[in-house]
Amino acid sequence: MPARLSVCKGCCCGRVDRGNNPVPYDALKAVWKSKGLDEHVKLSLSGCLGPCSMNNVTLMTHGKERVWLGRLASEDDYFALVNWAEQISAGSPITDLPEQLAGYRFTPA
Repeated sequence: MPARLSVCKGCCCGRVDRGNNPVPYDALKAVWKSKGLDEHVKLSLSGCLGPCSMNNVTLMTHGKERVWLGRLASEDDYFALVNWAEQISAGSPITDLPEQLAGYRFTPA
């Protein structure tokens, strides 16, 4: 079973009109497709994942493993998700986060 990265596209995430950082949804989808990552890590643009206080939330799942990231701030952060997916495609566990993403990890309440 492939891993899945869900990127929030709900009520708050990516909403610059609400003071949140933009989410490069289209660019992320294009890079994901061009690199053929969907075979090992499915990309989903999801409705609200919550918790909204973290804004710009993503959730990587694989089996029972879950890695939550929040407050992603820049396009570089989102492209670090691509690097992470490439690592997972090569056999790394989802818990091996790239250094750039490690500070965004959180545990939901």
